[in-house]
Amino acid sequence: MADGETGELGRIALNRSDLFREQCYINGKWTGDPTIEVRNPATRGVIGRIPNLGKSETETAVAAATAAFPKWKSETAAARAKIMLKWNDLMVAHQEDLARLMTAEQGKPLAEARGEIVYAGSFLQWYGEEAKRVYGDTIPAPAADRRIMVLKQPVGVVGAITPWNFPAAMITRKVGPGIAAGCTIVLKPSELTPYSAFAIAVLAEEAGLPPGVLNIVTGDAEPIGRVLTEDPRIAKFTFTGSTPVGKKLAAQCAGTVKRVSLELGGNAPFLVFDDADLEAAASGAIISKFRNTGQTCVCANRLYVQDGVYDKFATLLAEKAAALAVGDGLVGVTQQGPLINMKALEKVEAHVADAIGHGAKILTGAHRDSHGGTFYQPTVLRDVAPDALLTREETFGPVAGLVRFKSEEDALRLANDSRAGLAAYAFTRELARSWRVSEGLEYGMVGMNTGLISTEVSPFGGVKESGIGREGSKYGLDEFLDLKAVFVQL
Repeated sequence: MADGETGELGRIALNRSDLFREQCYINGKWTGDPTIEVRNPATRGVIGRIPNLGKSETETAVAAATAAFPKWKSETAAARAKIMLKWNDLMVAHQEDLARLMTAEQGKPLAEARGEIVYAGSFLQWYGEEAKRVYGDTIPAPAADRRIMVLKQPVGVVGAITPWNFPAAMITRKVGPGIAAGCTIVLKPSELTPYSAFAIAVLAEEAGLPPGVLNIVTGDAEPIGRVLTEDPRIAKFTFTGSTPVGKKLAAQCAGTVKRVSLELGGNAPFLVFDDADLEAAASGAIISKFRNTGQTCVCANRLYVQDGVYDKFATLLAEKAAALAVGDGLVGVTQQGPLINMKALEKVEAHVADAIGHGAKILTGAHRDSHGGTFYQPTVLRDVAPDALLTREETFGPVAGLVRFKSEEDALRLANDSRAGLAAYAFTRELARSWRVSEGLEYGMVGMNTGLISTEVSPFGGVKESGIGREGSKYGLDEFLDLKAVFVQL
């Protein structure tokens, strides 16, 4: 390892050095020649390297998962649960190491990374417990000498692709229910944030997960994705990422008629009505918009504020955004990290420039941060045109653009004017309005008087072009189970 890489790894300061791996995990073995550089987005320094695997190696991983499936599905739910609960305990025990590793590769503030580790572990705990509650049914038969039963059984081998913005939680949200149901997994994490995935695998093995149940491959997305979507040995494919890529992968799955779960892009509206608690609304907007530097699929992307409180809310939000501390998550206390790469920064700058070109006014930010690189100042713009790029596309950055609305009907029309349908938010103290708006918003999730909607006990997913299926909660387990009707003639 070069001196620069030693320095980046030294900055992470792991207590357990074996949590840092530079090889893929296939059939219980660490394998592959590390060639792809992984950089810290805050410093642009090289942390290390990972393997560039392709079609043949991915097929080997699928073969391992296929071979492991019969025995794993036959394990009792209690046996699977015991491993998963220990796995969660290990993640919590090594929270600091996992968080520091995540901050180094993803850039998010260390406090957020610590929170994500606990959140990621919660899916292992929840689904370890839910594994014991996979209940079937008996159905009254149409004749006295017949019986009908409905069984729930694991779908089989699962192919999964996860993104870089939540490199631990997006894995356990898929792997947790899959493994709890009795499935085996072939996972491709983002090449931008692979070390969290490898560290999770280290702890999975330590918890007692058998070889072949969880396999992790990294490398060129095209050949790996082709195997995960087209190999007939894979029964289900699950993906979190952009809508265009999700559409392409879903089409590739059609040839073998796989079960598909997709958690795709969002364009979340955030509605603030005249009767809202403005302090709560502004605080909720900060949580929703600026968490993970705006790089979340459920972050508020379009902020619609009613006439009567528009000016006051704009001032309050700008003050809160301006107070956010920007910096390297491994150096001091920070609340905003860098954007993941230069492409992301350029998109943010293009959206801000377009909004200003259409008449928007800067309340705070709207420029690169003094830290350089891909750091960008938390930004609030007012008087954004309803048709600006900032409202039509998912910005995925720390920019809040405010649009004025007059009536409840106007707000719902603006909010629903999108092909995205993942998350939406609204703030009002009127009970009847809260019900009307919750039911009127065409989204899979609604945060009413809150900016934080992610929890392992609630279903996560969208409608329209934001995806298919749900993750988390008891409904997330069903995504990895097949229904089998059994008819008995007495």
